[in-house]
Amino acid sequence: MFKKFAVLFYSIFVLNLVSAQHGEATTGDAPAQELSEKDKVTKENKEFIDHHLLDAHDFTLMVDKDGHHIGFPLPVIFYDNGFHSFMSNKEGFMHGEPTEVDGAYYVLHHEKIYKTDEKGTITLDKDHHPTQEKVLDLSITKSVLVIIFVAVFMFVLFVGMAKSYKKSAVPTGAARFLEPLVIFVRDEIALPNIGHKYKRFMGYLLTVFFFILFLNVLGLMPFGINVTGNITMTFFLAILTYLITTFSANKDYWKHIFWMPGVPVPMKFIMLPIELLGTITKPFALMIRLFANMTAGHIVVMTLIGSIYIFKNWIAGVAFPFLTLVIYLLEVLVAFLQAYIFTMLSALFIGMAVEEHEHEHHAAH
Repeated sequence: MFKKFAVLFYSIFVLNLVSAQHGEATTGDAPAQELSEKDKVTKENKEFIDHHLLDAHDFTLMVDKDGHHIGFPLPVIFYDNGFHSFMSNKEGFMHGEPTEVDGAYYVLHHEKIYKTDEKGTITLDKDHHPTQEKVLDLSITKSVLVIIFVAVFMFVLFVGMAKSYKKSAVPTGAARFLEPLVIFVRDEIALPNIGHKYKRFMGYLLTVFFFILFLNVLGLMPFGINVTGNITMTFFLAILTYLITTFSANKDYWKHIFWMPGVPVPMKFIMLPIELLGTITKPFALMIRLFANMTAGHIVVMTLIGSIYIFKNWIAGVAFPFLTLVIYLLEVLVAFLQAYIFTMLSALFIGMAVEEHEHEHHAAH
């Protein structure tokens, strides 16, 4: 629902703005000049939103009034007839200019590295995709840096938490805040959905819960950190749940997929492909749900902020900051909610795979 609202809001906003601009542009030279300025601001806002959502080969902390990016470079590593590396602040690279590396030229186009000529030529096909060869990019991008940071942070945090319990059973320091969340994952997510076998999967469930939670919270910072809004990231998180579910599944689980008991034989052949498809749609739903909700929230917040600079009147100056604050507070809730939902659904899918149907059947008799 939140995704639909965001996409609908963004689409209607842009379409109405463009229609108004085209309609008023025909009324005279003076309005055309004003609308031209609005077009420029609208384009800048759209580019800023796109830049905020996309991964990047540098880490931008802020942009000054002259449009200069203030931040620090990151290592660019790629493979093309051998491994090549340099820092992203190499002259012209971040501005899409051709960069010479070991006698060959490469250009950064929409945060993807393409092999090109000395002039940096980029030709597009009918779908506006570059026809140049794309290299295997292994760079430490902004998202990768944040993932490494969160991984190290979690390791230090929870190792310290574990050591504190050796000294005292009473939680101290960060453990006082984290212990209720750990107990919540155990008692409200793992136990109800997996049952008595929950201990085998607690490590994964706690890791994925806090990992998504910390990434979501960092995504609320004004630094363009949008890791969970990157579908590649949510894809691999969903794949982990799929692999754990698949390799932990017992014979009852596979029996209910390939030869469902209690169903007429003709229906078994009909249900088989449906059940097999269901094993794929479950992780797909995990991937899309997290990606869509986090991306939608960023689009709505950034669009509301951009609207202040487009309309430039006292109504916009009061209404849009208030709406931005409301949506931002909602995003704080969504950050926790999406971590909970992903973990809960992962536990549910794992629980379905390890459930002992035969045992329950005999216990009932």
